[in-house]
Amino acid sequence: MLKVLISNDDGIHANGIQTLAAKLSQHYEIYVVAPDRERSATGHALTLHKPIHIEEPEMRFPVAKAYAISGTPSDCVKLALNALLVDVKIDLLVSGINHGPNLGSDVIYSGTVSAALEGAIHGVPSIAVSLVNGFEKLADFSHGADFIADFIPKAMKIGIPSKSILNINIPAVPLHDFAGVQIAELGTRMYTDSYERRVDPRGRVYYWLAGEVIDTGDSDDSDVEAIRNNMVSVSPVHYNLTNYNGLTLLREKQDIFG
Repeated sequence: MLKVLISNDDGIHANGIQTLAAKLSQHYEIYVVAPDRERSATGHALTLHKPIHIEEPEMRFPVAKAYAISGTPSDCVKLALNALLVDVKIDLLVSGINHGPNLGSDVIYSGTVSAALEGAIHGVPSIAVSLVNGFEKLADFSHGADFIADFIPKAMKIGIPSKSILNINIPAVPLHDFAGVQIAELGTRMYTDSYERRVDPRGRVYYWLAGEVIDTGDSDDSDVEAIRNNMVSVSPVHYNLTNYNGLTLLREKQDIFG
């Protein structure tokens, strides 16, 4: 039976991971290692200067092991693969279901995507999955979980590219209204960053990050456009950040640098 590690950045008690783990536990041997609280937008941060605490919470569905971690999503995966589950050969890592989209440049900041990338760094086939309207109070994660349960055997058969993950975004419609699956490039997904200045009851100034998504006119092949068309977007994302066009250009001009 496939051994699947599940993590996220919304915390082990979030609806997204609970719905996903409950669904996948019907088919696979499930291990859950996730933050003990929300750790959204932590990127690939690691905890270096304080201890990482773990707890073993009760789950509402059958799992082989479940751990709540005081650290970041990347901590969770690194700790799982190097300490907590060192005697288990994990076949697949699924990070999510995230409460909200991870489209375009979102992947740079996303703890959900970083957890999956940490799996890929360790040589584990990894998937990140997000529900576009997952931040809504009454969001239904079940159709996203159903899609992933059907998607996993197909992905394992084809194989996930080396040093890469599959970043999946689920549209905000029921499963029967999905317009299909689009293999998509990452779009742009920029924001009008805005910092609201406030003053706390002790008179200290602080700032609160706000902002809205900018329509950047992404190409028809992008994940942003796929979601607009009620399609599931599937984007291969790798952790080798080398810009190979830039590498070629710089090597051609290397004599300038001495």
